[in-house]
Amino acid sequence: MDLLEKAKNYVSDKMANVPVPEATIADVDLKGFGLDGITLLSKVSVSNPYGVPIPIGEIGYTVKSKERVIASGTIPDPGSLKASASTQLDVTVKVPHSAAISLIRDISGDWDIDYCLELGLIIDLPVVGNFTIPMSYDGEMKLPTVSDLFFGSSGETGDKVEVK
Repeated sequence: MDLLEKAKNYVSDKMANVPVPEATIADVDLKGFGLDGITLLSKVSVSNPYGVPIPIGEIGYTVKSKERVIASGTIPDPGSLKASASTQLDVTVKVPHSAAISLIRDISGDWDIDYCLELGLIIDLPVVGNFTIPMSYDGEMKLPTVSDLFFGSSGETGDKVEVK
């Protein structure tokens, strides 16, 4: 019995010190605004400490504003992580018009939408199994004014998402 307990402790200590891939959201931009909704493009940097490529199973995403979920979904099979390197992923997130319209209360006088983008990168590590790397990004989306849409803007595009 004591030997079994020592073996469990040994394995758990070794597993706790195993390096795992790390990821960060580097930037989020407003990619487009069309009939199907708003498209956000997030740049994700993922470092792989292993000498072999690791397949990404899927990426789960949730977009929140004022603690309300305005969009969520998954991106199946987005590719793999390069061996012993950093991989840059472009993650496209769609926010439907119905959700964007519900945010009118948040726009108020400053003509922006505060949001939180949460991503979960699900990878399959040998021996460990599925492993989720959680990430989040808080930002503020500046919306174009009516004059920007019809007459262009004076130096500001209104399509950049800024970090708070």
